[in-house]
Amino acid sequence: MEIVCISIILLMAVTIFYLLWKNYCLKRDIYDFTKKLEVSFKELLNDKKLSKVVYEQDDLWGMVYDRLCRISNMYTHKNQELYEEKEILKELVSDISHQIKTPLANIKLYQEMLFDETDREQSTEYLIKMGKQVDKLEFLLQNMVKMSRLETGTIKIKKTENLIAETLALAIGAVILKADMKNIQIHVAYDEAYRLEHDKKWTAEAIFNVLDNAVKYTNENGNIYISVSRETIFTKISITDTGKGISLERQGTIFNRFYREPEVHDTEGIGIGLYLAREIISMQNGYMKVESEVGKGSTFYIYLPN
Repeated sequence: MEIVCISIILLMAVTIFYLLWKNYCLKRDIYDFTKKLEVSFKELLNDKKLSKVVYEQDDLWGMVYDRLCRISNMYTHKNQELYEEKEILKELVSDISHQIKTPLANIKLYQEMLFDETDREQSTEYLIKMGKQVDKLEFLLQNMVKMSRLETGTIKIKKTENLIAETLALAIGAVILKADMKNIQIHVAYDEAYRLEHDKKWTAEAIFNVLDNAVKYTNENGNIYISVSRETIFTKISITDTGKGISLERQGTIFNRFYREPEVHDTEGIGIGLYLAREIISMQNGYMKVESEVGKGSTFYIYLPN
């Protein structure tokens, strides 16, 4: 009987000791878990990226830390995106202020000259020049709106199957008056029944921007040639002019925003057209390239996926 009692007492003692030990281990694990969690949260709040650690044991902390690392990666990625957007916005604001400065200064100058001018004919000339500067501002702001809508994703490309002839007709129709004023002939060669999946409105805008540049930099009585050919993966739209051409070292920069060649600053324009054209084509998974020789004209190629 005594042996049984002693055994029961020992068993109870072992059980109590085991429970106390388990309670100690649980409290230690909770404290350790809480401490690790606090350290991880502090790093996250201090914009520090959590380093990926491979744990040998597949326990609760390993699972939680893996989730925290994913959150950290997402947070870092979003911060990088916000930083890049902020830099783009700063650059855009700087570009806008620079581009607007010149026409505004000119308008102010003509206004001051008008106040002092008594000759009616001269006053009319100043008003005409002011009107041109206002038109330049309007053109600039319109293109700024298009550019900002493209860069912020406000514009959504809607690709549907359309006749390429209709798209080209929209682009040519918008530039034909300028071409006629300089007696520039526009020649076209394409299959009128050819259909292609693309955004008709914005593709026409891109082609117009290329054509508009071709008309600007082609002398009177020049020619512009447009052709469409279907290749294995892409449909190629070629636009060739007989203009002044582009030097090889500048061909890599003509698609940059606000880029204009030094010798054409007297020609109307602000250097957005080709940039917008490339953005529009890129949004349709296409691309653009240029081949040119100074004094012999340029050829712009627009590639759209079949």
